Amino acid sequence: MTSQNTLEMMARLGHAARGVVYCLVGGLAVLAAVGSGGETGGSSNALRTLLAQPFGRVLLGLIAIGFLCFSAWRFVEAITDADRRGSEWKGLAIRGGHLVGGIIALGLAASAGGLALGSGGRGGDDSAARDWTAWLMAQPLGPWLVGLVGIGVAGAGIAFAVKAWRGKVTEHLVCSRDVARWAVPMGRLGFAARGVVFLVIGGFLVAAALHSRASEARGLGGALEALAAQPLGWILLGVTAAGLFAFGAFSMVEAVYRRIDAPDLDEAGGAIADGVRNLGA
Repeated sequence: MTSQNTLEMMARLGHAARGVVYCLVGGLAVLAAVGSGGETGGSSNALRTLLAQPFGRVLLGLIAIGFLCFSAWRFVEAITDADRRGSEWKGLAIRGGHLVGGIIALGLAASAGGLALGSGGRGGDDSAARDWTAWLMAQPLGPWLVGLVGIGVAGAGIAFAVKAWRGKVTEHLVCSRDVARWAVPMGRLGFAARGVVFLVIGGFLVAAALHSRASEARGLGGALEALAAQPLGWILLGVTAAGLFAFGAFSMVEAVYRRIDAPDLDEAGGAIADGVRNLGA
């Protein structure tokens, strides 16, 4: 197997792992919305739910490997510009988002791996969000940094919503018209749901910055709980949760059909160096 094929396989495993977790989060939240059990605890709780299933530790171990692969691919994708986003502001913003996504995937890999090995903590998405917000708040100009992160997260939410509205969700897929016919509505619903939760999470971060209180930060689980607390919240939660499930299914479609322009690992060192220089230019 060539190094390019290795990176491509890592990327596809990563998309599949992300798909499984989003399907779990969305499915559990849908059950909570209709009053049939379930929960709105986000990805960490979804992983703990998986632990209780037959062969749960094995499944969590596979998900941990998948997220490790996804994290590595996101870093390579961002630094080497594998998707050819360019060095204009829009391209740099997308590549910066990939770097953040790589860090988040690394955290999920650690959570899944810890649970598989029996050493995972009980903290959820909200706890993790508060912890890193508190750390960032303690830095020089901390509230400003938290506010900028919140604006960036909300901006990503708007970008997801625009992508869902325009319907350009299969631009990186290599698939037949028959596949695209059902993948497009699935992807649009999924990106719209991601847009909603990112806007809510970003809003909580901006509020935490304005009040200088890390305790106001929320993760995915907190965003879903906030939706459920609104008037007719069970409808808002149900639709958003169904969208997150759809995004999980769409990620699995990406695992099969996404165009992966992986660089050769033998040349990755030079590509990474060039990417770093371009980012700093």
